Amino acid sequence: MQVTAGNLLQKINDPSDLKHFTEDQLVQVCQQLRQYIIDEVSVNGGHFAASLGVVELTVALHYVLNTPYDQLVWDVGHQAYGHKILTGRRDNFHTNRVYGGISGFPKRAESEYDTFGVGHSSTSISAALGMAVASHYKGEDDRQHVAVIGDGAMTAGMAFEALNHAGIENSNILVILNDNCMSIDPNVGALKEYLTDITTSGPYNRFRDDIAYVLGKLSQVGPDAYKVAKKIEKSIKGTLLRQSNFFEALKFRYFGPTDGHDVKHLVKVLRDLRNIPGPKLLHIVTVKGKGYALAEKDQTKWHAPGLFDKITGEIKKTVYEKPQPPKYQDVFGHTIIELAEQNKKIMGITPAMPSGSSLNLMMKAMPNRAFDVGIAEQHAVTFSAGLATQGLVPFCNIYSSFMQRAYDQVIHDVALQNLNVVFCLDRAGIAGADGPTHHGAYDLAYMRCIPNMTVSAPMNEEELRNLMYTAQLENKGPFVIRYPRGNGVMVDWQRPFKEIQIGKGRKICDGEEVAILTIGAIGNEAVKATTTLNAEGLYPAHYDLRFVKPLDEALLHEVFAKYKNVITVEDGCLEGGAGSAVLEFMADNKYNANVVRLGIPDAIIEHGEQPELWTECGYDAVSIVKQVRNLGLQKNQHIIAS
Repeated sequence: MQVTAGNLLQKINDPSDLKHFTEDQLVQVCQQLRQYIIDEVSVNGGHFAASLGVVELTVALHYVLNTPYDQLVWDVGHQAYGHKILTGRRDNFHTNRVYGGISGFPKRAESEYDTFGVGHSSTSISAALGMAVASHYKGEDDRQHVAVIGDGAMTAGMAFEALNHAGIENSNILVILNDNCMSIDPNVGALKEYLTDITTSGPYNRFRDDIAYVLGKLSQVGPDAYKVAKKIEKSIKGTLLRQSNFFEALKFRYFGPTDGHDVKHLVKVLRDLRNIPGPKLLHIVTVKGKGYALAEKDQTKWHAPGLFDKITGEIKKTVYEKPQPPKYQDVFGHTIIELAEQNKKIMGITPAMPSGSSLNLMMKAMPNRAFDVGIAEQHAVTFSAGLATQGLVPFCNIYSSFMQRAYDQVIHDVALQNLNVVFCLDRAGIAGADGPTHHGAYDLAYMRCIPNMTVSAPMNEEELRNLMYTAQLENKGPFVIRYPRGNGVMVDWQRPFKEIQIGKGRKICDGEEVAILTIGAIGNEAVKATTTLNAEGLYPAHYDLRFVKPLDEALLHEVFAKYKNVITVEDGCLEGGAGSAVLEFMADNKYNANVVRLGIPDAIIEHGEQPELWTECGYDAVSIVKQVRNLGLQKNQHIIAS
């Protein structure tokens, strides 16, 4: 559904149109842009509160900068909806995150204004610095480079690495620290406390308003006057606020904190900073969800609320006549509490995704045994390793695609030492509307090649519980449990725990001529496929591998001894995945069969709903049925017993 933009917003087809307005009119532009985001997201869905919080900043940046020549990098991209609307995508913004529509994140292939593709946090400063160094090398020293990063994203090590490098390069880069005390959940850690100290310092805040203006003017007078002013500024800052020296110590000129919702003041500050050479950091204070009262009040809930009534604030949910299966993340959240009540060694760890992983349930029930370590996946893994050396059993819950950031730590700090860290990889496989930055396509492949590692995937909620139960028994070494985004398939899922034999799969149904081997929850698509095929007189066997490492060799010997046609199905990449493991087994054991592998192809899969993308990739139930039909099997009239 497409909504109508306000009269001023309708005139803005690219940022050059924005420059025709007076600064007084920018206030109205901001009002219309904020309302347009509310109108669109309420009926079409998407991320919400983050973009509302940077409306004024977005307008001010495009008003002052000469984009796209001046390069603007958004960190993560949750907050870039206003940017997209102002840069030529207003009229097709209703396709945001829809299959075949525009991406929910900045994407280079989509627009020249999207200077760097994002989706994971904390990349913006590194990217902007690279651009700034390249511009200097090419003699484009008039070019501005701006990285907008939140205080949550600033907690990641990569952001500090970039700040450390930028300070010595002396490149023309401006880092805008958007401080709203939030990522998806409330921020944690010492950096949050440090920024709070800055924003509540009365004497310093009375001084900060004038310094950018003075430095900007003196830089135009000459280098000598500018140097003197810098020395004076440094002395006064050190007296008024000792903590401000953190950024100064990294050789950044620090300005702020500034009201991030005063668009006219932001325009003034950005103009002043444009004239100041070298690395600069502007600290702005904003409210996530600004302009929509409910989002301001409950920022986590309104990060991405789904469809809602913009007048009443009622979030629209599908009403079902019958009870529905739970989300896999909630099965994890409730199960880890059950296990932790039985095993005092269990600890929970997540890098800034407590609500997304449902570890927030344990954080509330057992606050001394569950940790949100901030956006710091590498630290989360090695912190877990440290816990494991002391005999504890950490359940480290990280989204599959985010785990890629901590791959070295998985190998160096966990696997090499054979530590019993349980990696629960949420959002494994096709993640849906968040698109390629969030698809958990590679975990089966990148985990199964690591020595000492057990790699598993439950087909349903009961198997998830039992794998979690199994992983904490005795010392199982590094243990991966990967499961998808969204709901499971069992209403009656909270059953007594049962240990699962490591490396042991199971036969779902017997069959003739062809065997379907699945790994994980996508196996339920194979169940649908076999039902359809049975009605046609075709009876494929179905096996749930459960483990891609170690493989159930007895099961595979049975399969290759009996079936000359084998179809593997996985919600993961084909290169190096479960199908590849089956082919390796076949070759090593000198079997000869026709093996068809279904899974994510060697391509970047764009955004869309999970079933849409399963179909595109060719491993949904309908695609499995087609593959079996294509084998030209003999139809039978009898039913194979399970």
